[in-house]
Amino acid sequence: MGISDDAVEVRAQGWRTLASLHGVIESELERQLSSRVGVSVVEYTVMDALGRQDGWHMRMQQLARAAALSPSATTRLVNRLEDRGILTRILCADDRRGIYTELTPQGRALLDDARPVHDDVLERTLEEARSVPELKTLVDVVSGLVSPAH
Repeated sequence: MGISDDAVEVRAQGWRTLASLHGVIESELERQLSSRVGVSVVEYTVMDALGRQDGWHMRMQQLARAAALSPSATTRLVNRLEDRGILTRILCADDRRGIYTELTPQGRALLDDARPVHDDVLERTLEEARSVPELKTLVDVVSGLVSPAH
Protein backbone atom coordinates (compact mmCIF):
# COMPACT_ATOMS: atom_id res chain seq x y z
CA MET A 1 0.00 0.00 0.00
CA GLY A 2 1.46 3.35 -1.06
CA ILE A 3 1.21 6.72 0.63
CA SER A 4 -1.80 7.77 -1.46
CA ASP A 5 -3.48 4.43 -0.65
CA ASP A 6 -2.88 5.11 3.05
CA ALA A 7 -4.42 8.58 2.73
CA VAL A 8 -7.47 7.13 0.99
CA GLU A 9 -7.87 4.54 3.74
CA VAL A 10 -7.51 7.17 6.47
CA ARG A 11 -10.22 9.29 4.83
CA ALA A 12 -12.43 6.26 4.35
CA GLN A 13 -12.00 5.22 7.98
CA GLY A 14 -12.76 8.77 9.09
CA TRP A 15 -15.92 8.76 7.01
CA ARG A 16 -17.00 5.39 8.41
CA THR A 17 -16.44 6.67 11.94
CA LEU A 18 -18.42 9.83 11.24
CA ALA A 19 -21.25 7.81 9.66
CA SER A 20 -21.28 5.48 12.65
CA LEU A 21 -21.50 8.33 15.16
CA HIS A 22 -24.19 10.03 13.08
CA GLY A 23 -26.20 6.81 12.96
CA VAL A 24 -26.00 6.27 16.71
CA ILE A 25 -27.10 9.83 17.44
CA GLU A 26 -29.82 10.01 14.81
CA SER A 27 -31.45 6.72 15.75
CA GLU A 28 -31.64 7.69 19.44
CA LEU A 29 -32.91 11.18 18.59
CA GLU A 30 -35.53 9.67 16.27
CA ARG A 31 -36.69 7.25 18.94
CA GLN A 32 -36.89 9.80 21.74
CA LEU A 33 -38.31 12.75 19.78
CA SER A 34 -40.94 10.52 18.22
CA SER A 35 -42.03 8.83 21.42
CA ARG A 36 -41.81 11.81 23.76
CA VAL A 37 -42.86 14.74 21.57
CA GLY A 38 -44.32 13.26 18.39
CA VAL A 39 -41.86 14.69 15.88
CA SER A 40 -39.20 13.10 13.70
CA VAL A 41 -35.58 14.23 13.58
CA VAL A 42 -36.08 15.96 10.23
CA GLU A 43 -39.24 17.69 11.50
CA TYR A 44 -37.30 18.88 14.53
CA THR A 45 -34.47 20.07 12.29
CA VAL A 46 -36.88 22.18 10.24
CA MET A 47 -38.59 23.59 13.32
CA ASP A 48 -35.23 24.33 14.95
CA ALA A 49 -33.94 26.10 11.81
CA LEU A 50 -37.07 28.24 11.70
CA GLY A 51 -36.92 28.90 15.43
CA ARG A 52 -33.41 30.30 15.13
CA GLN A 53 -34.46 32.97 12.62
CA ASP A 54 -35.09 36.51 13.84
CA GLY A 55 -38.39 36.74 11.99
CA TRP A 56 -39.18 33.05 12.52
CA HIS A 57 -39.39 32.44 8.77
CA MET A 58 -37.25 31.21 5.89
CA ARG A 59 -37.58 30.78 2.17
CA MET A 60 -38.20 27.21 1.08
CA GLN A 61 -34.72 27.02 -0.53
CA GLN A 62 -33.07 28.05 2.73
CA LEU A 63 -35.14 25.53 4.64
CA ALA A 64 -34.16 22.76 2.20
CA ARG A 65 -30.46 23.56 2.75
CA ALA A 66 -30.85 23.74 6.53
CA ALA A 67 -32.55 20.34 6.62
CA ALA A 68 -30.32 18.78 3.91
CA LEU A 69 -33.39 17.86 1.87
CA SER A 70 -34.24 18.10 -1.80
CA PRO A 71 -36.73 20.81 -2.80
CA SER A 72 -39.46 18.22 -3.36
CA ALA A 73 -38.83 16.49 -0.01
CA THR A 74 -38.89 19.89 1.68
CA THR A 75 -42.24 20.70 0.07
CA ARG A 76 -43.71 17.38 1.21
CA LEU A 77 -42.41 17.89 4.75
CA VAL A 78 -43.71 21.46 4.91
CA ASN A 79 -47.09 20.24 3.63
CA ARG A 80 -47.27 17.65 6.43
CA LEU A 81 -46.23 20.15 9.09
CA GLU A 82 -48.65 22.72 7.71
CA ASP A 83 -51.48 20.15 7.84
CA ARG A 84 -50.62 19.59 11.51
CA GLY A 85 -50.74 23.34 12.23
CA ILE A 86 -47.01 23.55 13.02
CA LEU A 87 -45.95 25.67 10.04
CA THR A 88 -47.58 28.17 7.75
CA ARG A 89 -46.53 29.64 4.42
CA ILE A 90 -46.68 33.31 3.54
CA LEU A 91 -45.94 35.16 0.32
CA CYS A 92 -42.83 37.30 0.26
CA ALA A 93 -43.81 40.98 0.22
CA ASP A 94 -40.82 41.89 -1.99
CA ASP A 95 -41.11 39.02 -4.46
CA ARG A 96 -44.57 37.54 -5.07
CA ARG A 97 -42.91 34.36 -6.39
CA GLY A 98 -41.11 33.86 -3.08
CA ILE A 99 -42.72 31.85 -0.33
CA TYR A 100 -41.66 31.97 3.28
CA THR A 101 -42.31 29.26 5.81
CA GLU A 102 -42.69 30.10 9.46
CA LEU A 103 -43.63 28.45 12.72
CA THR A 104 -47.15 28.93 14.01
CA PRO A 105 -47.69 29.58 17.72
CA GLN A 106 -48.46 25.84 18.03
CA GLY A 107 -45.18 25.09 16.23
CA ARG A 108 -43.20 27.35 18.57
CA ALA A 109 -44.77 25.61 21.57
CA LEU A 110 -43.92 22.19 20.12
CA LEU A 111 -40.35 23.33 19.46
CA ASP A 112 -40.12 24.53 23.07
CA ASP A 113 -41.20 21.04 24.19
CA ALA A 114 -38.87 19.25 21.77
CA ARG A 115 -35.68 21.27 22.27
CA PRO A 116 -34.86 19.98 25.80
CA VAL A 117 -35.52 16.40 24.66
CA HIS A 118 -33.21 16.89 21.69
CA ASP A 119 -30.49 18.54 23.75
CA ASP A 120 -30.63 15.92 26.53
CA VAL A 121 -30.54 13.02 24.09
CA LEU A 122 -27.67 14.57 22.16
CA GLU A 123 -25.65 15.17 25.31
CA ARG A 124 -26.32 11.69 26.70
CA THR A 125 -25.70 9.92 23.40
CA LEU A 126 -22.43 11.74 22.81
CA GLU A 127 -21.29 10.88 26.32
CA GLU A 128 -22.15 7.20 25.76
CA ALA A 129 -20.36 7.25 22.39
CA ARG A 130 -17.28 8.68 24.08
CA SER A 131 -16.89 5.32 25.86
CA VAL A 132 -16.53 3.53 22.49
CA PRO A 133 -12.81 3.65 21.65
CA GLU A 134 -13.43 4.02 17.89
CA LEU A 135 -15.72 7.01 18.46
CA LYS A 136 -13.99 8.80 21.35
CA THR A 137 -11.72 11.03 19.28
CA LEU A 138 -14.54 12.13 17.00
CA VAL A 139 -16.86 12.81 19.95
CA ASP A 140 -14.13 14.95 21.51
CA VAL A 141 -13.75 16.88 18.25
CA VAL A 142 -17.52 17.36 17.89
CA SER A 143 -17.82 18.44 21.52
CA GLY A 144 -15.03 20.96 21.00
CA LEU A 145 -16.80 22.62 18.06
CA VAL A 146 -19.13 24.54 20.37
CA SER A 147 -17.64 27.46 22.20
CA PRO A 148 -18.16 27.53 26.01
CA ALA A 149 -20.28 30.70 25.63
CA HIS A 150 -23.01 28.64 23.92
